[in-house]
Amino acid sequence: MGPKAFDLTGRTALVTGGSRGLGFAMAEALASAGAHVVLNARNKDELAKAAGKIGGEALAFDVTDEAACVDAVAGIVKRRGRLDILISNAGSNIRGPLLDYKTADFDTTVGQHLRAGFVLGREAAKVMAAAGKGRIVYTTSLMAHLGRPNVVAYAAAKTALEGMIRQMAVELAPKGVLVNGIAPGYYLTELNKPLIDNAEFNAMIVRRTPLGRWAEPSELGGAALLLCSDAGSFITGQTIVVDGGMSIAL
Repeated sequence: MGPKAFDLTGRTALVTGGSRGLGFAMAEALASAGAHVVLNARNKDELAKAAGKIGGEALAFDVTDEAACVDAVAGIVKRRGRLDILISNAGSNIRGPLLDYKTADFDTTVGQHLRAGFVLGREAAKVMAAAGKGRIVYTTSLMAHLGRPNVVAYAAAKTALEGMIRQMAVELAPKGVLVNGIAPGYYLTELNKPLIDNAEFNAMIVRRTPLGRWAEPSELGGAALLLCSDAGSFITGQTIVVDGGMSIAL
């Protein structure tokens, strides 16, 4: 298997939550391999800047709006004639202790990660199944495998995503569509800024991670490229943990 196995020239990808952080890092990896990348986020100005950096296309919409998701996928197919790759990455984390956690915040978090992922995955799968090929990748989390305080909704959503990945993978494999997940550990992103700024928590992450540091967002790009390219042609229903060894160390 040579470099051509990772070549995405001619393919079209949609990356949600792609204007910064891990979403942008994965979008950048796909673009560097030749894909035409459609970046999604809600902030139009920030999104336009990000798309310009990788020569991609900006498409602002709210992933929790079902109609907007349906229109976005249909619009990409109308403009490009295809949709080969979906990376469903958009979402945020409303932290708080369980005993005080608001049901509305739980619904918001689950809606951003799980419900939106389902809607986008379903719509993308329709296009991909008709073409007989495609790749769907979900960003899950280390919190789908390990527990810690104050992230009950986020962890619940990410854990459910991993179950959905397996079911989708089994159903869509005969149609040529592969479905996988990437579970990041702790990365230096804006979403994690409250944790990074907490000296005690920061030290704990460094101590718990065998590689002895937080990850740079760009370090997630390789896993995304593998799962979206011909190099990953026999991988489906899996979640790849990219955490510097944290989840396998005592």
